[in-house]
Amino acid sequence: MKNERVYKLLFSSVYPLYIQKAEKKGRTKEELDIIIKWLTRYNDKQLQEQIEKKVDFETFFAEAPELNANASKITGVICGYRVEEIEDPLIRKIRYLDKLIDELAKGKKMEKILRD
Repeated sequence: MKNERVYKLLFSSVYPLYIQKAEKKGRTKEELDIIIKWLTRYNDKQLQEQIEKKVDFETFFAEAPELNANASKITGVICGYRVEEIEDPLIRKIRYLDKLIDELAKGKKMEKILRD
């Protein structure tokens, strides 16, 4: 039941919080967008459309062109859980995004965040 609430969170309502977190730590919206696009393979136009359509996280990830093949290289703890051990596929994708944004806010270099 708890996961259902997360699925239905609107990406467009969380996105400004992501921007705020990045900018508070001296990073930019552009860097944030690069990370989101790296993970989901959305382009600029597609990402903007998802925000404007006010889709929930379930739809955001379901409509993503594809999950980056290197997403499985995202490991570590976020919100008290090891990302690589999360069984629910959608929650794991959301936590991948959280982990990347966390790394951005912590000052990690973009080359390290984008695991290519």
